[in-house]
Amino acid sequence: MTVEDTTATASHPQKQQDTRRLISFVFPIYNEEDNLTPLIAEMDHITADLDYRREYLFVNDGSEDSSLERLLEISHRPDVRILDLSRNFGHQIAVTAGLDAADGDAVIIMDADMQDPPRVCLELIHEWEQGYDVVYAQRRSRQDTAFKKFTASMFYKTLDALADIDIPQNTGDFRLISRAVVLEIRRYREHDRFLRGMISHAGFRQHAVQFDRDPRASGTTGYSLKSMLKLGTDGILGFSQVPLRLISRVGFVVSLLSLLAIVYVVIVRLFFPQVTVEGWAFLACAIFLMGGVQTMLLGIIGSYIGRIFAEVKGRPLYSLQEPRVTAFDRREM
Repeated sequence: MTVEDTTATASHPQKQQDTRRLISFVFPIYNEEDNLTPLIAEMDHITADLDYRREYLFVNDGSEDSSLERLLEISHRPDVRILDLSRNFGHQIAVTAGLDAADGDAVIIMDADMQDPPRVCLELIHEWEQGYDVVYAQRRSRQDTAFKKFTASMFYKTLDALADIDIPQNTGDFRLISRAVVLEIRRYREHDRFLRGMISHAGFRQHAVQFDRDPRASGTTGYSLKSMLKLGTDGILGFSQVPLRLISRVGFVVSLLSLLAIVYVVIVRLFFPQVTVEGWAFLACAIFLMGGVQTMLLGIIGSYIGRIFAEVKGRPLYSLQEPRVTAFDRREM
């Protein structure tokens, strides 16, 4: 090697590659303009001492406020990536887009409204370091209305009774999943998504971390009653065949009652002819009742058929605007 070569090498030393493992934080964003600044500040604070590389992956789910503009203001940061969906696809799809893009050895899914306390991430990471592939945050208490607490409790009890798999109660999507689980979940491409059910279905080593859910920092929830009902329906219909089996059971019970009524009429006609069987009111009620039952059961069948129709069309789960994913060399993080 010449003197010139030695001088050149000394003047331009090679960058040392950072071999620390990467943790991705996925945030679905819908109208969270006032929560982004405190969220990022708190995340920077709690992750400052972690011996891991990190990336914040924000998925803008068609926000109608200034959320995207706020995100673009920090897009120069090497640890920030932004996905801008072409419209509002819903919370579960936004999280799915984040999982598809995340490169971390572990991925933490959390909401941006500060109800999922950032400090709990340290506990999730600690349990992951103990060898668990899924560490889900389980609510010990929650700052919600009495109505929401009641409906959530009823939903989880119903889901626990009907689901074909064990889906932990009092959990949301706030959790850490390992790279192996991320790759497995990417294979689940159904459109009516219930991610916490998918992760339970995937298996792997799972563990709970108890936490107290904080009140929303600012703004209003993006989950309307309609959205919550849809999510509940996705959870039940996506992971249970009990509603379909219920149809045959209802049919059996109705047939049995009809048979008993026929036996009663025959006995009265043969052995008690003097007794008048006036059944017009009973028949009218029975007809309306059966019409309602049949319509309800057809609705259950229709719900499953509608899901089959959505899957057969094979449309993409989501679309992105002109790419706004910030690119950076993760070796330099």
